[in-house]
Amino acid sequence: MSLVSAFVPIWILTVVGYAACRWGLLGEAGAAVLGRFVFQLAMPAALFLALSRMPLSGFAGRPLLAFAASTAVVVGFGWFGASRLFGREPGERPIWGMAAGYVNSANLGIPIATQVLGDVAFLAQVVLLQVLVVAPVILVALDRHRDPAGQIRVRRIASLPVRNPVILASLLGVACSAAGLRLPSAADATLTLLSGAAAPAALVALGASLHHTTPSRSDRAAPAELAVITALKLVAQPAVAYAAGLALHLPAPQLLAVVVCAGLPTAQNTFIFGQEYDVGEAVTSRAVLLTTTLSLATLAAAAALLR
Repeated sequence: MSLVSAFVPIWILTVVGYAACRWGLLGEAGAAVLGRFVFQLAMPAALFLALSRMPLSGFAGRPLLAFAASTAVVVGFGWFGASRLFGREPGERPIWGMAAGYVNSANLGIPIATQVLGDVAFLAQVVLLQVLVVAPVILVALDRHRDPAGQIRVRRIASLPVRNPVILASLLGVACSAAGLRLPSAADATLTLLSGAAAPAALVALGASLHHTTPSRSDRAAPAELAVITALKLVAQPAVAYAAGLALHLPAPQLLAVVVCAGLPTAQNTFIFGQEYDVGEAVTSRAVLLTTTLSLATLAAAAALLR
């Protein structure tokens, strides 16, 4: 029941978003406005606070390497396999890869890690890896394809941290942590209030998007696509993490932490990124919902087999 209780708020808020949109409570642009609020304000505040309070020392090298290997393999397969299997355009491929391998390490990962692993020490390292390495790579690729010329421009990439609030907030958070800086109490309280809206607003926006509009033909999520994304996220990623952990001779507690974190469902940030860049919204919203619904079985099996 402890695992189930971690999922219940996510399911409820998604249903609330769907119902609110269906009953016209959010207006025509409700889902889009909520998504932009999360991307531009709430998510940056949450990332800044989390990273500024997170010590940058004491990384567990081999476990994090095993998790990174699973992420690289699954995101890479999703990214490059999307075009071959389903004819996705280059601008769609990064978000497809993110849907396959970017885990929900925040609002769902924390209660799961607490219940299954007993602490969130390794999960904190997963957060850093995703925020500082994986997300910037995805955002650079999405930003490149937003450029009408579709080219990699050094000046444009160099200015991305200034133009992208997610990357800017992450870098500032790491800088504050490294320098040992603490915000004034008023600023900290303000950002804490704002960051608290990130997860619920993202989930309501996710639910609203499921009813919001009929996607275009290019954006429709075919059942086969969702099946492949779900298999990559809930089967392939924890399996690769397990194999990498064995190859690195991880002790049982570390192996459990790596596999459980790799088995977390697709993060709702994937949907927010897709909505912000107007690519893959239908695919990402349904991938988040489907993997979140089914990941309970994966996590429970990993906990039972590896404990």
